[in-house]
Amino acid sequence: MTAPSPRLYVDSADLERVSSLLATGVMHGVTTNPTILERGGRTAAEIPDLYARWASEGAREIFFQTWGGDTASFLRNAEGIRALGDLVAVKVPATREGFAAASALVRDGATVLVTAVYSVAQALACASIGAQYIAPYLGRMRDAGIDGDAVIARMQAVCAGSGSNVLAASLRSPDDITGLRLAGVPYFTAAPDVLDAVLSHQVSDSSAAEFDAAMVRLGA
Repeated sequence: MTAPSPRLYVDSADLERVSSLLATGVMHGVTTNPTILERGGRTAAEIPDLYARWASEGAREIFFQTWGGDTASFLRNAEGIRALGDLVAVKVPATREGFAAASALVRDGATVLVTAVYSVAQALACASIGAQYIAPYLGRMRDAGIDGDAVIARMQAVCAGSGSNVLAASLRSPDDITGLRLAGVPYFTAAPDVLDAVLSHQVSDSSAAEFDAAMVRLGA
């Protein structure tokens, strides 16, 4: 079975960088987590404004992570995230309590991403509850000595046909994205620097400059 059409997401809360990438029309949406919000100088109180801004800038899907450590807290905080609008997806960590919350959210019709998934067995559990997205962290896997490329490819394979798909994170280069895509992974989220590198190449830039120069010589 072929993978769904690829999607790219911006993994950042840097307003200017996110806006610039959304303006290209290439990005499907924006992903965040508490660490990314903190790194971007944002607070929990700003989440509704972030959602509204990115929705107005063309994001088709916007991810925020619930919190609390136990199932009841995850569900309670997810209510506020879901209330933001139709474009929102709820991220839930891949813990025992998180799986219980994710399962309840899926049954209630939420779009759910289970995040920090590190094993193929966890990915299978995500598929069994019907979570739409599974987020493994490639870079962190490699840092831990795990063959992340192989593990993530197996995650996608065991979920084939289930409606659950890998949204790979912690991607550090365009080659990380293309390598996983060749292994059947459909969805990718990366920092702005990585996505800028996806969209540019020095030979493309020099070719474009030559075309413009030729048009000037032609009297345009």
